[in-house]
Parts: sequence; C-alpha cells; structure tokens
Amino acid sequence: MKTFTLPGTDLVVPDVVLGLMRIQDKTDDEVRTLVRTARDAGITFLDHADVYGSELHGCERRFAEALDLSLAERAEWVIQSKAGIVPEGPYFDFSYEHLVASVEGSLEALRTDYLDILLLHRPDALVEPEEVARAFADLHAAGKVRAFGVSNHTPGQIELLRRYVEQPIVANQLQLSITHAPIVAQGVASNMQGLDQSISRDSGILDYCRLHDITVQAWSPFQAGFFTGVFLGSEKYPELNAVIDRLAARYDVPPIAIATAWITRHPARMQVVLGTTSPERVAGAALGSEVPLTRAEWYELFRAAGYTVP
Repeated sequence: MKTFTLPGTDLVVPDVVLGLMRIQDKTDDEVRTLVRTARDAGITFLDHADVYGSELHGCERRFAEALDLSLAERAEWVIQSKAGIVPEGPYFDFSYEHLVASVEGSLEALRTDYLDILLLHRPDALVEPEEVARAFADLHAAGKVRAFGVSNHTPGQIELLRRYVEQPIVANQLQLSITHAPIVAQGVASNMQGLDQSISRDSGILDYCRLHDITVQAWSPFQAGFFTGVFLGSEKYPELNAVIDRLAARYDVPPIAIATAWITRHPARMQVVLGTTSPERVAGAALGSEVPLTRAEWYELFRAAGYTVP
C-alpha cells in the first residue's frame, strides 16, 4: 500500500480508506474481521460520519463497541468523521453549536479524545463561515480535532470558508469512479460544443484542489452512478468490464483493484474511500494502490466507460 503525507498535516496516510457507513448491523466479529483485513492490507485510515447508522452516531458507536481500542491502538489509526447533515431537518447545519455538539457526540461514540480529521458533510446553503471558523478554532485549540476538510464542496464554497477559517482545508470528499467521473471528464473534453461532457458542473474542482493542496477523497469508487449499483461485472458495461478483466489478468489482481488503480494512478494523489463490508473486496481493492497503470491503459478504461477522448 502506497502512503503519502497528507498536505497541510503531519499525517502519513494510505491511498485507500476504509469507510464504515454500513457496519450498523454487523456483529463484533464481523466488524473486527473487516477492520483487521483493512489493516493487514495497509489501510490505516477510517472514515466515519455522525449520520451513518440507524441512529445518530450509530456506526461510530458500533465500531467502538467492537474494537474497544486502547490508547496505543487508537494512535495507529487516522480516524476521520463528518458533520453537518441533519436528516430529519433542518437537513444541513454548519452552525457553531451543531458542529461542536456533533464532534462531542462522535468523540463519545468512538471512545476517543480526538478526531484526526473533521469534514463538513455536504454544503450548507445557509452557511455562515464565521460560525464554521469559530467552531474549527475552538475544536482545534481544545485538541479535539487535528485537521479539517469538506465533502462535496465547489471551489467557490471552499474559497468562502478559507476567507475565515484559519486552519488549512486538507481534504474534499467527492464522488468519483471510472463511470462517474465528471470532475475528470469535463477537462478532457473542454471547448467541445454540443457535447454534454464538456459542460462544467463543478468549476474545475479537481484542478482547484490540486492547486491548493487539498486531497480529493473518492467516495463510491465502484458505483456506476449515484447509488445505482456497481459497474464491476454489470451487463450494462460490457466493454468496460472486458478491459478491466484483461488488465486484471495482466497485473494478476482482481478486477476491483483495477477500478481502484484508475483513481490512484491520477497524479492528483487521490484517496479511494471504500464502502464495502466484504473483507475480500477490501483486500482486493487495496491491491490497486500498487498497480502501475500506463497512460494508454488509463485512457482505455476512460473511453470504455463511455467518455469522449478527442
């Protein structure tokens, strides 16, 4: 597993992250096996959110109950959580009170004194950046959060926060897979009139993040669209799966590793956030970090997914 120092921090992180949004109904043994498999594969980064689970902080609590980490064991992990979504209304809340309360709840549920990273979970149209700045400052000063980032944010939304927030924005978690790659595809087809792919939907967020040392974390890396099912093995993507299977055989890895490698091969140095609870799929995906796709292979996958390469 390849690692790098996350810009804006002193955290050494892996290319692949274990997301834990689906562990609410897993047994202790199942959670421990999943996490142990990830660790054995070199994945030392865990992604949580306060809204994951059947109740608030449900998956965070399920994780802590199953693992019961000692202080020494806690220090071996980079633990990230997210805040800002309120499912039953008002839907999004970046107020000082909500962010601080959410972090306090996450710390209690996770049985830890600190989060390594806190992300703002989807944009709040009613955001008051001064409130976010105050929350970040107090949480950082108290040692409760070490670094901060966002999720699903545009360049303008990040710029608004950066005008007030003192700490660097170190990550932006965005949906990205071979078949759901508008943040990549638009730039490839720029200035092509009449082509849907050439329409900018995010104001160049990938290039923006690269320019500002913000690490993109790719969520739903194997989803065909917005929770519409995986593309791996899907009869809807015969050409893409034929290319994936051929490359998997060439590199002697499972197909899921090729899907991972398509993201980790990108020079933006993005992280892949896994959502699976299958230890086998976690182990297979982790192998993608070391697969050295060539430029020709990367573009072949891109074209086979249906994107235009002029």
